[in-house]
This record gives sequence, C-alpha cells and structure tokens, in this order.
Amino acid sequence: MEIKVNFLDNLRLEAKFDDFTVITDQPIRYKGDGSAPSPFDYFLASSAMCAAYFVKVYCVARDIPTENIRLSQNNIVDPENRYNQVFKIQVELPDDISAKDRQGILRSIDRCTVKKVVQTGPDFQIEVVENLDEDAQALLLGDVSDNQLTYIEGKDLPLEQTIANMTQLLADLGMKIEIASWRNIVPHVWSLHIRDAASPMCFTNGKGASKEAALASALGEFIERLSCNFFYNDHYFGEALAHADFVHYPNEKWFALTEDDSLPSGILDERTRSIYDPENELRGSHLIDTNSGNTERGICALPFKRHSDGETVYIPSNLIENLFLSNGMSAGNTLAEAQVQCLSEIFERAVKKHIIENEMALPDVPPAVLAQYPHIVEGIKGLEEQGYPVLVKDASLGGQFPVACVTLMNPRTGGVFASFGAHPSMAVAIERSLTELLQGRSFEGLNDLPPPTFNSMEVTEPNNSVEHFIDSSGVVSWRFFSAKSDIEFCEWDFSGSNAEEAETLFGILDQLGKEAYIAVHTDLGAPVCRILVPDYSEVYPVDDLIWDNTNQALDYREDILNLHRLDQQQLESLVERLEESQLDNYLDIGTLIGIVFDENTEWGQLTILELKLLIYLALQRHDEALELVEAFLQYNDNTVTRVLFYRAMQAALEIELDEELDMADFLHSLERMYGVETMTSVVGSVAGTKTFAGLTPTNMQLEGLDKHQRLLESYQKLHAARALLATS
Repeated sequence: MEIKVNFLDNLRLEAKFDDFTVITDQPIRYKGDGSAPSPFDYFLASSAMCAAYFVKVYCVARDIPTENIRLSQNNIVDPENRYNQVFKIQVELPDDISAKDRQGILRSIDRCTVKKVVQTGPDFQIEVVENLDEDAQALLLGDVSDNQLTYIEGKDLPLEQTIANMTQLLADLGMKIEIASWRNIVPHVWSLHIRDAASPMCFTNGKGASKEAALASALGEFIERLSCNFFYNDHYFGEALAHADFVHYPNEKWFALTEDDSLPSGILDERTRSIYDPENELRGSHLIDTNSGNTERGICALPFKRHSDGETVYIPSNLIENLFLSNGMSAGNTLAEAQVQCLSEIFERAVKKHIIENEMALPDVPPAVLAQYPHIVEGIKGLEEQGYPVLVKDASLGGQFPVACVTLMNPRTGGVFASFGAHPSMAVAIERSLTELLQGRSFEGLNDLPPPTFNSMEVTEPNNSVEHFIDSSGVVSWRFFSAKSDIEFCEWDFSGSNAEEAETLFGILDQLGKEAYIAVHTDLGAPVCRILVPDYSEVYPVDDLIWDNTNQALDYREDILNLHRLDQQQLESLVERLEESQLDNYLDIGTLIGIVFDENTEWGQLTILELKLLIYLALQRHDEALELVEAFLQYNDNTVTRVLFYRAMQAALEIELDEELDMADFLHSLERMYGVETMTSVVGSVAGTKTFAGLTPTNMQLEGLDKHQRLLESYQKLHAARALLATS
C-alpha cells in the first residue's frame, strides 16, 4: 500500500492512502500542538486494534456476543533500551464463554497481522528518487539471470522474463503497482492481489502453483484489463474525453443515430444482428456509449476481425461492456499464448454454465490419473488435512472440451464451491481449478460458501450464472454430487505448441457452429487479445441491451451531479423519471450513473430510494418523504449515523404531518436523543431551508470526487499512450 505524506503546519503531518487521511502531531512538550496522536501512538494502537479485529472475526463466526469482551494493550519499555519493548495484550472474557472458545479467542489474537509483521522484522529500504509519481515499484523479483529461469506449460517465455517484461511495461505507463496481499495456505497453491497505488480501484488477482506463476498471472491480468479498458467499464470519462479525437481507441468508429432510431448500417454483421436483435426491438439509442455519454457523436463501435474470413466487423462498445464483462480477454508473451488463454476461459465458463444449469453429475478423475500430477495431489492433501473433502472431476463432457473441475465441501457450514479451470493440458486445467478455488481465500473465507440445493429454479436463474462467473460463489445442485455420473470419464489431451492449441480451440468453436470475433491490442507493448463468441460467451442475457442497459445512466447522470442547482421543475422531472423507471430502489447511485464515489461518504452510500426521499423533502412533499423514510429504516443497510438521522427525520415528519403536534414541544427531547447538530439538519430539511443533507455539491466536471478523478487519471495515462502511438 502506498502512503503519501504531506507536511502541514508546525509538526503536523498528513498521511493519505486509499480513501483515508490520517493526521499526526507531537505533544506540546516536544514542540508540537498536541492536536492529534503521534505516529508512534498510531503504531501502538494498530496492534491493539488488529488483535481486537481478530477477536471480533472469531466471535462473529460463532455467534458469540462481544458486548462484554474487553481488550487492552500495554507496552512495557526496557529502561536500558527504549527500542526493546514488550507488548502485553490482555483480554477480559465473560464467564459464559466456554473453555474451547477461550482458547480459540487467544489463538485468534495470536494471528494479528501487525504482531506477525513486527515479529518477523520488516526490511526498511530508504532511497531518494527524482519523482515519486513516476517511480514504479519493483515487484519482488530482481534481475533475470540465465541460471534462474522457470518454464511452465502454456508460457512462451520463462516466468522471470514474463514478470520483468510486464513490470517494465507498467512502469513505462507511469503506473506504480503494489502487492496488497499474498496467500499460500496449502502447498503449491499461491495467490496474490495487486493494484495501482494511485488508483486502487484498478486491481487484479493472480494464482498459480508457485509465487512466480501467481505474480505473472496477476500482472498478465492487469495488462489485459488495461488494454481492454475493463477497469473503466461503465464509468463516466468526463466531458474532455467525451469530445476527444477518440474515446476508447484511435481505430474506433462512430455511427450517427438515424432519424427513426433504427440500427445504423455498418455496425454488426448479419450473424450478430440476428443474435442481438432477433425481434427488431434494438434501437440505436440503446447502443450509445456509456463512458462518454456523447449522444451527438452517436454509437462508438470497435473493430473486430471475424475469424472465419478475416473481415472487419464493427461491434458497439456499449454491447461489449453490457454483455461480456471480462470473459475472453488475455495478455500473453505471444499472441498465440494470449489466444489459448482467451479461448480456454471462454470454454471454461460456457461448459461450467451448461453443467450447473443442467444439474449434471460429472465423473471423478481416477486416482491413477491424478497421481501423474504430484504437486496437485499435495495441494489437495493439504485441504483434506484441514477437514475439507475435495472432489476432482472431469468436466470435458466426454472429451469435447478442455475443462476440469475441483469441488470443495465444507462440513463445518454445509457449503460447497465448484471451481472450474480450462487449458488444452489436463494437468494445467486441474491446477487452474485448484488455484482458482483458493484465490484470495483464507480458511475462514471458506465459511461463506452457499449450501447445495435440490431447488432447480435456484440453480438455473440467471443471477446464479453471474455469481459463478464473478467469483464462483453461486449455488450448485445436489445432483452434481451424485455417484452416478451422466457421462464417462475421458483422459483428454489437446496440448501442443500454443499456436497448435489455439488452432485446436478455434476448431472446437467451428464444430459448435460458433463464430469468433477477435480484437488484438499491442498499443501498450504486449500482445493482448479479446475474443467475443456471440450466443456463447456472453455473461449477461441479450435482453439487457434493452431492459437493463448501463447507458440508462445518461437519463440521470447530469441531473444528479448537478442536484444542488436544479430548480423545482427539474427536481419534479428527475423524481418522476426515477419513479417511472422501475429501477431497484436499493441500487446505489454510483452504479446507476457510472461514478466512483468514496464509499465512506453519503454519496457513496446513496441509493435510489434515499435520493428520491431527499428530493421529496426538497420539494416539501412530506407524505411521500415519510413513506420512503420508513422504507429506508426497515430495509436499508447504512451507517449508524445516517440511520439515526432518518430516525430523527421520521419523528420530525410525523410531527409535521400531525396538525395537533408542534415541533417546539418536542425539539428539546429530540436534541437530547439525536444531538443538536443532527436536529438542526433534520428541522432544516423538513422546513425546506436545507436540502440534500449530507451530500456535498458536485457537477459534471466531477468536482470533489477524488476517487473518480483518480480512476480517470489512470485512464488518461492509457489514452495519452494510445494517442502518442497513433501519431508516431
């Protein structure tokens, strides 16, 4: 994590990281102002709070109340060496906590991350750099040497060279990548989380059988998502980029909307039009680019090569971001390597969806076959020794597809996790299934898995497929676990060189009667490809283009960002559109309009329901406001402060709407209950003298929206690199 420090007045310092700011000072006796804790005070507090956090996690998982648990820490300083200190942590537990849980709580404290880092002894490296913002972080591994090269199946270069190349590519873009976490809880299963230090919303997870393989995986995924603009999906790029020479790529093409709003000629081809507009309901306005929101320019479409004949087909960026998410994108050392990864993912997800939705029972991979891959067997043994039964299944559907499945069962909670992996090599496919299973997860994280079900509707409903795509946390049928499999085991092998494997995988699509559309990006310095297979690799249903399109943001974005400047007529129009839209009341406003708000602010917690409530208050429509306040208090999950604000609001509105009641008679008691500041805001909101309490004003220039601005700064680095390449 990158922490930037600013020097304030006197000895005060300001540390900024993620969405947080921490102020430190020094005591007056050390010539400070005593206005905040010292840096060392924060350090001491961090270990105590970290210990308390692990106690809380332990107790929450076991439904143990924490109200009567108390924890304290004292640091005992050696009088002869003040740097030699003992941190004494004491915990007071109620008598009704069992001896087993007492030991469990003590063990949980022992897992405190701060304690472990201190005990291990961090290495401090101090250096001077020319520019903090341009100095890219070195990623663990040093220089590549010929006698230290690791080759793995599927990679055209050794891992060390792959990591060095990708690290340099990101450094050249001016991106400082930081490793946020590592996990290696069983042998030969590694995962890590990396992110852009300046824009933590840009992050990826990597996995592999070694730390080098996991790091290469994470870097490759980061570069693929940069190249395909995935980090910026659905988000507003701002007015400057909306009117730039290009919004996404220099080779994009814009199609003007027609007078009758029909699909303009030149976008899509006959095959894709039949898939995405089967009932002739799709309008040109459905395909307006969400990122730019520039309706005057029309439809932004990106060029893809049709695999069967090499013809260029222009596919709207809106269609891609609405239906495909990250499915079918990959970076590689070579284009063939990237294509194999792309196609493997497409088959993995399509086959997984087919198996889960049809509640199929798969054959086990025989122990004799598994024994050929001792590192996989060792990883599975590590899980089973922790009490998690593991099933390794052949998901190739009789040798048709290069897909495997590793399923974990959690007897502690009754939950299951079916993890699928794909690659032309069975060994790699099984390894990917296993590493995907534990990617970013601790053993505690396995307690959140859903139980299997015999309810077919629960398994087949579309949202379940989306959950499986996002993090494999969807529901699985009990029929999946039947000992009587629906298909025979096949010891398949599609392996060869990456070029041969890519040809084989394209051949499987041909046999299925599917067409692939391919975009290749080399503008960042690494071969990245994106492959779309219409009617096969979509994540969301085609109907979403009409009924749940992300460009619905364009109906609300400008008004919401200018909320504080709208007059009564404009507010009436906005709330009427929201009421008629049939949008989910609990959809957050950031998702609706494509803005990244700081989730720790009222904007970050704002839902459609609360926005309508605040508009009704501004319009002095107290009946409608009270109805939504009651709904907010019954169903909304918000901060304690905001909930108390609306409890006070409920009382104030009921007083206002009752002709026999007078606020003057209750104000003193309400102020004692909720505080003078809160009641001042509530009374002002009811009277109409204060509007949109808690929401700081912003505008279409995104003033004050630091988190979104950081995301745009990240994208502008890409945009500048592409613009430079296009003119060179």
